[in-house]
Amino acid sequence: MVNEFEIKKQICDIGKRIYNRGMVASNDGNISVKISDNEFLCTPTGVSKGFMTPEYICKVDATGKVIQANPGFKPSSEIKMHMRVYKERPDVKSVVHAHPMYATGFAIAGIPLTQPIMPEAVIALGCVPIAKYGTPSTEEIPDAVSEYVQYFDAVLLENHGALTFSDSLLSAYHKMESVEFYAQLLYISKQLGGPKELSEAQVQRLYEIRRQFGMTGKHPANLCPNNKEGKPSCHNCGNCGGKNGGCSSGNGASEELVKSITAKVIKELGL
Repeated sequence: MVNEFEIKKQICDIGKRIYNRGMVASNDGNISVKISDNEFLCTPTGVSKGFMTPEYICKVDATGKVIQANPGFKPSSEIKMHMRVYKERPDVKSVVHAHPMYATGFAIAGIPLTQPIMPEAVIALGCVPIAKYGTPSTEEIPDAVSEYVQYFDAVLLENHGALTFSDSLLSAYHKMESVEFYAQLLYISKQLGGPKELSEAQVQRLYEIRRQFGMTGKHPANLCPNNKEGKPSCHNCGNCGGKNGGCSSGNGASEELVKSITAKVIKELGL
């Protein structure tokens, strides 16, 4: 088992990566790692994530109460958001929050990342919805994020930034990279006249590849309410949803057409 000091070093390394890639400015962003059912390591508030050393890292319990912190350091003010994710997703071992330029731009514009434009993004992320705006350091953000935690591993925060979570620190960080790359490509393609989206059948084939890979986490391939019912998936409805209604179809496709496409995909895959 990796000891706490090594995990603290890993958190500092990821902090440097986030800072060096321009995903945060000044003292923005926060990172946490679950080390036991009631122990979590997290970055402190008020420090640059690009210049941390292990002694900066704090330890808190499942309520966000400090277990250990060196003088001059206290946990991130956004720790409530992290704790809500851990509470509602027992499979999650790490949470990363940052303000990547393009993804945050979409969050500010109120545009979720739902367009299927490249296979890697469809397989790795599925959709990236937007959680409604909440005041930082309050319960408003955890409550907003809670709408999507059971359906996705990445969420945009309205007028704020992005949040990713996974079963390891490196995986949570990689999801943040993927969200930003997806957003950047989508932005560029829009400037070039608009992206040519993958078809519903192509999306379904990618979903099946993900299932065959046995990839962990939450994803529309497994959980999208519409996808389960043979209706257009999140990628095509343009309205990623959470607990209060799931996904709603918005492209006017008939159920018979969707069933026909699904049947063809299943036949092609030999299932």
